[in-house]
Amino acid sequence: MLRLASGICAVTALVLSGCQAPADEQVESRSLATLALEKHYVEPGCQTENCSEVKVAALTFPQSPELSEQLQTRLLKLAMGITEEGTLPAENWDGYAQNFFELAQEDKHLLPNFMASEAVLEAKVNAQHNDLLVIELNSYVYHAGQAHGLPMTEFMVIDEKLQRVVDANDMLLEGQQAAFQTVLNQAHRRWVAEMGHDDQFISNWPLSESRNIAPLETAWEVKYNVYEIAPYAVGQPTLKLPVDELEGIAKPRYLGR
Repeated sequence: MLRLASGICAVTALVLSGCQAPADEQVESRSLATLALEKHYVEPGCQTENCSEVKVAALTFPQSPELSEQLQTRLLKLAMGITEEGTLPAENWDGYAQNFFELAQEDKHLLPNFMASEAVLEAKVNAQHNDLLVIELNSYVYHAGQAHGLPMTEFMVIDEKLQRVVDANDMLLEGQQAAFQTVLNQAHRRWVAEMGHDDQFISNWPLSESRNIAPLETAWEVKYNVYEIAPYAVGQPTLKLPVDELEGIAKPRYLGR
């Protein structure tokens, strides 16, 4: 039986205030409210201090069960790490914890002297502006015996006007994928220079395509996970694309226009 401590606490929806518009121009706020969801699982039957754990600090949307389910599914899939294509994530938090502890038990039998396995799953509001809600999903998974854990990040962008998740295909103007890649290449060059790397680094760690985008107010941030365009020691690179450089490439809606 899993030992589980859980709690849900309300988080007030962000409301932007400003000068009041004339009555015929007023629009009802579309800001989505969120609820914090916390769960803590401890390895069943563990009687020592070195117990495997799963910690969840996620979000739900009381106005949209569908978005709540999407967030859970995305975060559970992210916490699987690098897996074979076609591998399905657990259906819920309990299922993930059960699967994780089964693997942890195998690791403990093989490597009893290593640190306990650990999984941390987190969702938080990264930004909320212009009827866009950017959720940052993070996972960190360590299995006993590994040299280090695996951090992963994914952005979940919700268009509050549409009340649904949007991706790069929704945010870019039709036929502008190549132009977007050019701007991304330029941002990558800037990042390489800022980090003090050279052309050999680019040769060893070439830029790969990414649609892990956070459309923020002044720039789009494109996040890469470890090993994608840099070695583990560099962490998770973030390339910044100023909104001015995306004029004519991205839809004005997603540039705050």
